[in-house]
Amino acid sequence: MFNDLAGYPRRIICLTEETTETLYLLGEGERIVGISGYTVRPAEARQKPKVSAFINAKFDKIMSLKPDLVFAFSDLQADIAAELIRRGVTVFTFNQRGVNEVLEMILTVGRIVGVENKAVELVETMRNELNEIAESAKNFPLRPRVYFEEWFDPLISGIRWVEELIEIAGGEPIFPELKQFQGAKDRIIDSQKVIKANPQVIIGSWCGKALKKNLVRSREGWEKIEAVQNNHIYEVKSAYILQPGPASLTEGIRQIHKILAKTAGVEIAATLQPLEKTDPDLN
Repeated sequence: MFNDLAGYPRRIICLTEETTETLYLLGEGERIVGISGYTVRPAEARQKPKVSAFINAKFDKIMSLKPDLVFAFSDLQADIAAELIRRGVTVFTFNQRGVNEVLEMILTVGRIVGVENKAVELVETMRNELNEIAESAKNFPLRPRVYFEEWFDPLISGIRWVEELIEIAGGEPIFPELKQFQGAKDRIIDSQKVIKANPQVIIGSWCGKALKKNLVRSREGWEKIEAVQNNHIYEVKSAYILQPGPASLTEGIRQIHKILAKTAGVEIAATLQPLEKTDPDLN
């Protein structure tokens, strides 16, 4: 019958974590035969063969796994995708950058593998929680000015889905104009601009590196910043926020919301889902 899942991709390679986590959340993790070496979520996916970094891949290993579909991400993996296409592999490349695009990615993955109903349910669950967090944020007596730092040398900020999540969670990004730029090189900022914007909260997520709060505090002139003066400097681990996938729309925004609630002096409603063990340092 044509509604049999046997007609859909069964041997899938995911070159980034977002599609890996999505397939597991849809209950289809067994279809994955290869993953990115940077994959963290879910933990059980780490047992799969690792076939790529972010901008390079082990093509012979990929071919040996006989994939019937490869999921890639963005122009940064265009060369990988092109080479796999030349080798006769079917490649689907996503380029989600905002919250709605992440949700559409999840729906598309569900359609491609034949479990659209599951994907719709998953997206509705995520939308409901995002709406719940937005409603909770309405109780804040203020919307803190937030500086999100995704890299420290040079300073990089303004990645689109994070800025959108900050707004949903109850904050005001200090550089909203940056989210229109896709490339990190277009979102490099001058330290003096941060000082002038005077954020009330600093959230760092340095890809692959732990945030060094003392380094942030010791930057020239940053002692004038309200967030530094009041010790509102926090870290959200990159695995939970720097990937445009399910993690950022669940655990990532929960952590941001908790940070902003503390800054605003508000208790989070008990109905919100609990944080994982990677609760942000709120001391």
